[in-house]
Amino acid sequence: MLLCGPSGSGKSLVAARSGLPVLRLDDFYKEGADPTLPLVEESSDIDWDHPQSWDADVAVEAITRLCATGSTPVPVYDIALSARTGEETLRIGRTPLFVAEGIFAAEIVERCRELGVLADALCLTRGPVTTFRRRFLRDLKEGRKSIPFLLRRGWRLMRTERSIVARQTSLGAHPCGRNEALGRLAAAAAGRHTRQRTTA
Repeated sequence: MLLCGPSGSGKSLVAARSGLPVLRLDDFYKEGADPTLPLVEESSDIDWDHPQSWDADVAVEAITRLCATGSTPVPVYDIALSARTGEETLRIGRTPLFVAEGIFAAEIVERCRELGVLADALCLTRGPVTTFRRRFLRDLKEGRKSIPFLLRRGWRLMRTERSIVARQTSLGAHPCGRNEALGRLAAAAAGRHTRQRTTA
């Protein structure tokens, strides 16, 4: 299950409440010294909301490995440092379904579908003002970046949220709120478990 949506839309909360294993796609960000990182137009700020700030190939590799073997190494990423600080192994065992959540999840919908590992793709939407408030308070609490950076980023994302959602839905993610997302996750999990018992 791929779960995307604007930063601050509640993806991590929904993924946690689903009761399914979770792969955090934000751990596949590039490091701050990477020369391929994109910049915000007319600014020296790194554009962490641009797909090129993220390593899609490694993320897809982790997803396919989880589906095939039930475990995969994943980087430990410190957003405040813009750096990978280690590596850990995510193990899901024989669980037939897991959630891969992150702001760039929609970018790999088609690739996952072609690889035969996609159950569903959802895009969480909560409205620009609500998302701005949740994102800013979360990032401030976690000390992710400086306050001026968070305010600049937050204002930019609030103004572009509708286009972000439109892009993610055009890439194949179904737009929905929290309750619908939880319902679809539960239905997919129940369906997978039923089929697994039937074919076992």
